Amino acid sequence: MTATSTPNGVRTVKSASRTIELLEYLASRQANPPHLAEVCTALGAPRSSVYALLRTLVQQGWVQSDGTDGYSLGIRVLIAGTSYIDSDPYVRIVRPILVDLSTTFGETFHMGRIDGDKVVYLFTQESHRELRAYSRVGRRMPATATALGKVILAHRPELIPETFERLTEFSITNRVDFDADVATTLERGYSTEDQENTLGVRCIAFPLPYSQPVTDAISCSIPKVRWTEANVERITEGMRAAVIRIVESAPVSV
Repeated sequence: MTATSTPNGVRTVKSASRTIELLEYLASRQANPPHLAEVCTALGAPRSSVYALLRTLVQQGWVQSDGTDGYSLGIRVLIAGTSYIDSDPYVRIVRPILVDLSTTFGETFHMGRIDGDKVVYLFTQESHRELRAYSRVGRRMPATATALGKVILAHRPELIPETFERLTEFSITNRVDFDADVATTLERGYSTEDQENTLGVRCIAFPLPYSQPVTDAISCSIPKVRWTEANVERITEGMRAAVIRIVESAPVSV
């Protein structure tokens, strides 16, 4: 086990850093589990050390092997992630309020948290309508391409990335257009997103200012065919009231 010093003087353990890097890489490849050679290339590490690390994580349940040299995240990752969400005081407050919103408006509502230049979905209450938006807890998306991420970045300009990922033909891909979007968001108090990450779906998002700087937001995903001025106005007002309820119930951030 070796350790190195970071600029702030904190000593980091190389094996621990590599383990985290490995788990994050596997998370990014869940839809297409990588083989050992790919993992070695991604980590820039020798085959022998990567294989030993993978086998250790497999034995502990953090990684699973498909039996043909392919690797993906194991069940212990789910357990750890669920524990994080279940113990979060803000998720506990937001969850029932989003359930109420979904029941009232018949649409899908989300809670997300910023993670660098990405936004992570912490809770999703799906609509019960046949035509609805789909998502999942733990999903990590480019913040610039989601209403959740955009409304947080409007309050956290230091997190706006230098490059913008293009997920659909409607994604914002340059800083000038993004800054204009941010200005509109700050003026009206919420962001919108028009098929910028999923075709056929539009979104509305509000920041949750119970912490400074802002880290969380809530959003509503609406199929484009139901995106009418009257419907959006009703949902926007409902979400605005929900934010007030959430902030009044949230623990004081220190």
